[in-house]
Amino acid sequence: MQDMTQGPIPRHLVRMAAPIAIGMLFQTAYYLIDLYFVARLGDAAIAGVGAAGNMQFLVMALTQVLGVGTMALIAHAVGRKDLADANLIFNQSLLMAALCAAATLLGGYVLGAAYMRNLGADAATAAAGLTYLYWFLPAMALQFALVAMGSALRGTGIAKPTMIVQMITVLLNAVLAPVLIAGWLTGRPMGVAGAGLASSISVAVGVLMLWWYFQRLEKTVAFDADMFHARPVVWRRILAIGLPPGGEFALMFVYIGVVYWVIRDFGASAQAGFGIGMRVMQAIFLPAMAVAFATAPVAGQNFGAGLHARVRETFVAAAWIGSVPMLVLTLLCQWRPEWLIHGFTRDPAVVAVGADYLRIIAWNFVASGLIFTASGMFQAVGNTLPALLSSATRLLTFAVPALWLSQRGGFTLRDLWHLSVATVTLQMIISLVMLRLELRRPRPMVAATGL
Repeated sequence: MQDMTQGPIPRHLVRMAAPIAIGMLFQTAYYLIDLYFVARLGDAAIAGVGAAGNMQFLVMALTQVLGVGTMALIAHAVGRKDLADANLIFNQSLLMAALCAAATLLGGYVLGAAYMRNLGADAATAAAGLTYLYWFLPAMALQFALVAMGSALRGTGIAKPTMIVQMITVLLNAVLAPVLIAGWLTGRPMGVAGAGLASSISVAVGVLMLWWYFQRLEKTVAFDADMFHARPVVWRRILAIGLPPGGEFALMFVYIGVVYWVIRDFGASAQAGFGIGMRVMQAIFLPAMAVAFATAPVAGQNFGAGLHARVRETFVAAAWIGSVPMLVLTLLCQWRPEWLIHGFTRDPAVVAVGADYLRIIAWNFVASGLIFTASGMFQAVGNTLPALLSSATRLLTFAVPALWLSQRGGFTLRDLWHLSVATVTLQMIISLVMLRLELRRPRPMVAATGL
């Protein structure tokens, strides 16, 4: 356990953000490695895997419900030195993770075909996406266990074990991807199915490694069979904090689904270019997201301890730390965005769409970083509804105009990207205004709630 209620806030943020960023970088490499080898299979494969991969946002929505609620409540418990409550939250989160994993497998295998038929630009794209999805579903289901354990560690101020596990699993995925996708050594290429299988095997190994860590090394929270029966009161506490952040990712799933649906008439090349550009953008967002992920436990422990001046100080420090790298990356995407696309494809049509997307969407980077940081602060204080409201505003202001524009003559992809920039800027303003109001509210000391 790391006590972050004392000492310089920037030091705590950097100490937490560095391993989180490394871990997220390796996590993003899952998708980039798969994308690199899948790109050799053609535009339909790229577009299909990209559309199917959007299902990950829906799963991430559910993992956010579990992860944010677990992290925030454990951070509060650690801040007020209530380790019994921290342990109860951890064990109940694992029980919830098992139920969510089962629901993910059932829903994915039952509804996957209908999902791909509606989003695929053509039959080949839909078929490739469905094949990938079926093999990737075990990886998505196992994410719940990874998130529950990783969030518990983050709430106690520990990030390195999760980072190490992510590094190892990604390296394993990097080894398996060419073997399973392209048939290296075996001479039996599985294509997009191999991409999904490589990720599923790697995530399974990661779950086993974290399980071993908790059994042998973790002392603050631990597995306790006596706590492995449903306690609705604890579930309500987790859901009260976790549901709004989960809603944010669910809205992202809807947002990307709208984009794929709107641009499907532009063909598989357009969907492939957007898919690559979006994955590159996710990698670019890593510095800001790492700072935001560090912000939540640092501010959360101080909130649990009643040190509200340090909570406000955490936001100011995180906003500066996160904005500087995002500004640098914005300038990079204005200069040579096509360099970032060339690593995955040389198809001129796909490169043109992906580079244009990055060049325009880059004006979102600093604003997105501030939105992530504000969201981390809402998680820290246990009131995550404002972040969901700002995301809902963004979806509403984007989806309705996008669908209207797509029905008009002369509609281009650039119109869609410019609309996205405008709506993210509006979301940033709304988030910052609501956060300012939240931090100005009078705050009593948080009472212990161990059950």
